[in-house]
Amino acid sequence: MSLFFDDVWVGQEFRSGSHLVSRDDILDFAKAFDPNPFHSDDEAAKTVGYPGIMASGLHTLSLSFRLFFDLHLWDEAVMPSPGIDKVRWLKPLYGGQEIQIKATVIEATASRSKPDRGIVRLLHETMETTSQGVIFTAEGLHRLRRRLA
Repeated sequence: MSLFFDDVWVGQEFRSGSHLVSRDDILDFAKAFDPNPFHSDDEAAKTVGYPGIMASGLHTLSLSFRLFFDLHLWDEAVMPSPGIDKVRWLKPLYGGQEIQIKATVIEATASRSKPDRGIVRLLHETMETTSQGVIFTAEGLHRLRRRLA
């Protein structure tokens, strides 16, 4: 069953399954989208203080939102998003790490000008599954349709 704006409440939590990130995933993303050398060369990563290549922050963001949308929470209700706020990369993501996300509703605001929709603000937290350490956070704004009576 798909959730609509009316089905969501502040404090509600959603958790994803996990995803194992490989070194090859990191290299492929870096080659296609973020060619900074510390994403593709171990020695370059070491020169900036890391033990080896790490995922691009944009790769971490993309994986995080993919895990969230794989939950299929509001496939029937989702509309284009107005944005993402407070994006923070707290720790690097390395090949061989497994991640999962927790998303918590922190605000739900019905539209005053368009009563058929509302905005749900979620705190998205991406965690490394072994340590449960948070490596990435963002506040995602999700525009959702309301249930029609």
